[in-house]
Amino acid sequence: MAARDAPGVTETGRLETFADGVMAIAITLLVLEIGVPEVDEHGSLGSALLEQWPQYAAYAVSFLTIGIIWVNHHHLFSVIERTTHAFLMLNVVFLMTIAVLPWPTALIAEHLREEASRTTAAIVYGLTMTAIAVMFNAVWRYAAAGLRLLPPDVDRAELARVSRSYLSGPVTYLAGTLLALWDAWWSLGLFALLAIYWLLPGSGPRIERLRRVG
Repeated sequence: MAARDAPGVTETGRLETFADGVMAIAITLLVLEIGVPEVDEHGSLGSALLEQWPQYAAYAVSFLTIGIIWVNHHHLFSVIERTTHAFLMLNVVFLMTIAVLPWPTALIAEHLREEASRTTAAIVYGLTMTAIAVMFNAVWRYAAAGLRLLPPDVDRAELARVSRSYLSGPVTYLAGTLLALWDAWWSLGLFALLAIYWLLPGSGPRIERLRRVG
């Protein structure tokens, strides 16, 4: 019996569609946290808009982060060929961490300029990012363990390299979270730099190399 025909094993299409929907909603909710400023008769709309810069910055970092996660999740399913019940549940928890991201994003935007609460907001944001990275790794490692959900022609050496590369996510985000205990600005700056870095071509693992050629 083929692996994809085994009991409890299903195709990936519905999972990918569900994941796309959750990420699309989460990424859309981010912009709803950017309010329209109130301007009195003596105020300036331009000045009021500039005053909202923490909202724009938080939105940009979180939007790029979710977008990068979506791209990487899409790449995973170029080699993940099937699902199991346990794998589906792991993806549900993974998507739960993404769906909550608009909340700490709003928290950062609200408290970025307040010294008394900026550190707490940065820690909450960092813990959310770390949880997302941990669950992304959990999804990948479940699928990759013993080629459980991968094709049999996977390059084992490249598989090991990809798995090691994904480990950098939780480690770096946790480091950024702990950095907030010393200086929240440096912590948030690191999260912004990570979002920019992952945008660069070749910054992530080349998962298409997993399939053997010939």
